[in-house]
Amino acid sequence: RTSLTPADVDVAELYDGFSFLAMVWLEALGFCGPGESGPFIDGGGRIALDGELPVNTHGGQLSAGRLHGFGFIHEAVLQLRGEAGDRQVPGRCEVAAVANGGGPVAGSMLLVREDGR
Repeated sequence: RTSLTPADVDVAELYDGFSFLAMVWLEALGFCGPGESGPFIDGGGRIALDGELPVNTHGGQLSAGRLHGFGFIHEAVLQLRGEAGDRQVPGRCEVAAVANGGGPVAGSMLLVREDGR
């Protein structure tokens, strides 16, 4: 349990083994309501690197390789450390949401930077 809300998340790295799964995760994690992920991502601006909620900043599994979740964790850590280079989320990245899988073998986590920097 956490006191954090979806509004506290600076970047989301969401499983996209099939394109619709990233949309399912947006809804399941509360970034938008049920059935609202289509309008939420429409046009791409909201989920772009400089958008309200940057999603899959490493390009997802199609770009970064299918590592069954490990690539998402790696990218989230790079974002939190400020080490993502050209993919770095603008401003200070303090909270990353990571989700992997779909159906009965799925999980999610929040990674939080708490070093006071």
